[in-house]
Amino acid sequence: MPAPGDSPPRARDAAGAFDYAVLRVVPRVERGERVNVGVVVFCRAQGFLEARSEPDERRLLALWPALDLEAVRRHLDFIRRVCAGDPACGYVAGLPQAERFGWVVSPASTIVQPSRVHAGLGADPAAALERLLAALVRPAQG
Repeated sequence: MPAPGDSPPRARDAAGAFDYAVLRVVPRVERGERVNVGVVVFCRAQGFLEARSEPDERRLLALWPALDLEAVRRHLDFIRRVCAGDPACGYVAGLPQAERFGWVVSPASTIVQPSRVHAGLGADPAAALERLLAALVRPAQG
């Protein structure tokens, strides 16, 4: 069920469509290097908005040994909590899901940046989130 204030479901929402973005850590913007660390999935029709992250700290430190890993963890946790609507996260966490998703995926110049928004299709957005984490964030199994 959509949250109060969310737009009514569109026709494609009824078919199990969802939107997602990859969360990336960009340790040094000037080098343009980034590491995928998480995924956020939004399915309006099912009232689903969730972010999960699994940062590979060894890979991050290989790009920038002086990286403040605790700051990265805090930033990713804040995104997760905003998606969950945690009131301790302030005004943005109280927005309707669609607006929270828009806030999370807005272009940012911070160390954690979202990719462009992509569309997916599936009946279970939680399962889609798990599949996306496996495909886009976790190390490839070779």
